Amino acid sequence: MSGRATRREPGRLRTGCVIRFPYLWVREAERGETEGRKPRPVAVGVRIARPKGEDLLVLFPITSRPPYSDRFAVEIPEMEKRRAGLDASLRLWIILDEYNQDVIGQSFYLEPEPPLGHFSKAFFLPLMKEFIARRASTRGVNRQR
Repeated sequence: MSGRATRREPGRLRTGCVIRFPYLWVREAERGETEGRKPRPVAVGVRIARPKGEDLLVLFPITSRPPYSDRFAVEIPEMEKRRAGLDASLRLWIILDEYNQDVIGQSFYLEPEPPLGHFSKAFFLPLMKEFIARRASTRGVNRQR
């Protein structure tokens, strides 16, 4: 995909911001794929501080495809789509039962562009609390190399 991204200002990547990222779905990783098929909007769910500023990011995909009823997913309200820099005319969902992990400063996938926007704390923090409560039943793909 692209070379290591080192120019992105690390402070911009905080909980609730939305960026473009070549998300690798768990089902694709299970089939042996190693690269996301296209850059898509993702929400930075959690940023975990690590030594030397190489913080761990947990990223949740945003999709226009309606999720199956057994998925942990939330439709994004119109106002939140606008705040996040997403197309408010589309129905969009944030998928919360799977995620990608990547590390700032070591990533081959994080690009230097600023975030598209940010979800409000009132919308996003309850989702993160629910994610933490359901953590044992979620699945992730580690994008670190």
